[in-house]
Amino acid sequence: MIIPVILSGGTGSRLWPLSRELYPKQLLPLVNDQTMLQNTVLRTNGMVDIAEPIIVCNEEHRFMVAEQLRTIAVSPKAILLEPVGRNTAPAVAVAALRALADGNNPLLLILPSDHVIQDISCFHKAVAEGAKLAQNGNLVTFGIVPAAPETGYGYIKAGEELCVKGESKGAYKVEQFVEKPDIATAAQYLASGDYYWNSGMFLFSAATYLGELERFAPEMAKECRTAVELAKCDQDFVRLEKGAFASCPSDSIDYAVMEKTGMAAVIPLDAGWNDVGAWSALWEIGEKDEAGNVLRGDVIAHDSHGCYIQSNSRLVASVGLEDHVVIETADAVMVAPRSRVQDVKSIVNQLNAKGRSESVSNRKVYRPWGSYECIDNDERFQVKRITVNPGATLSLQLHHHRAEHWIVVKGTARITCGDKEFVLSENQSTYIPLGVTHRLENPGKIPLELIEVQSGSYLGEDDIVRLEDTYGRS
Repeated sequence: MIIPVILSGGTGSRLWPLSRELYPKQLLPLVNDQTMLQNTVLRTNGMVDIAEPIIVCNEEHRFMVAEQLRTIAVSPKAILLEPVGRNTAPAVAVAALRALADGNNPLLLILPSDHVIQDISCFHKAVAEGAKLAQNGNLVTFGIVPAAPETGYGYIKAGEELCVKGESKGAYKVEQFVEKPDIATAAQYLASGDYYWNSGMFLFSAATYLGELERFAPEMAKECRTAVELAKCDQDFVRLEKGAFASCPSDSIDYAVMEKTGMAAVIPLDAGWNDVGAWSALWEIGEKDEAGNVLRGDVIAHDSHGCYIQSNSRLVASVGLEDHVVIETADAVMVAPRSRVQDVKSIVNQLNAKGRSESVSNRKVYRPWGSYECIDNDERFQVKRITVNPGATLSLQLHHHRAEHWIVVKGTARITCGDKEFVLSENQSTYIPLGVTHRLENPGKIPLELIEVQSGSYLGEDDIVRLEDTYGRS
């Protein structure tokens, strides 16, 4: 049996301003109508002996991950919540420990949640060949056949060819993992034909990986085991014990295990792979117009060539741009030459240093019950558009510093205010006084939309005292 392990803990800062800390690139529909996470999970459909996936994600993303899986009718084997980020080696370790809990020793197919693979059948074939090697005790990685002397990837040098029972499987012993090269060295790698891009995808048995981790990183293995043993189940989620996981050394699979083990094997993969590491990658794989532009959203481009322009909330117009990226969101616009988009991360670092919220959250914020979007605000008031999913319920709560007016503009709202409960329909409104216990529910079959006007001395999201919550939030 093969269990896909989907690693969904990154933030995708190079895809700012669309990707934010609380709504990162793997949860966005960047390539088609499905999100990167959904595409990754669906990519395993049709594989032989494939099981439900294990998802490892940031605790803050848990409800979005669960909802995205629900909408594609996938019931995961587990959703493991990382209280803090500790890189890929610990993430895979806790997934392996969870997989072994059933008493079996399945193969784990480790997949980052933010990759594009265009040739799915080629990918399936490579996994099938990798499974034979993994069952033989190898730790398999998939090396991308390089199309250019790329300096943005690490490389894997292939050694002698491997065979299973005398039969060649198109796989090689890993001779060496090498860091990102300069352009001259990358050209040499390409010319030799012995080097492959390091994809970050792996296949091995759960027990084999844990055995090698205990051998080369015993402290990491110990803390991961404790984090799983003391984990608590919360609805659809497995909450890793925070103290142990936070004490775990942070390291990648490559550094912790793959570079040290003598059982590493690489299978070349030429399947239209892209890790979507920057906006230029979306231009490369996107459908271009006659001027070589990729245009998404409400965009008008005049005398512009080789550009990636995306509008998310308003009209964007360009004149005379060459090889540029323009990304518009409700609260930020990013413009850069296509050759400089790797530097977008430095903008995120500046925003973080200044304590600005634009690196953390979008104007539209998602919650387990739906979403809200700030429309306007000033020192003592704030206006939000709130959407509540059918059948969803907000927490029973109160505020110490603000009062609220609610106007229903679509659907039906069931409202608790103090000791009263009543129903409002479109064009009806109510007032929630400061300090009064209240709750909002959507009893209908269509989304509930309302306008909320807050007024008071403090309007921060931390002025919420939850007395009861369907989603287990404190």
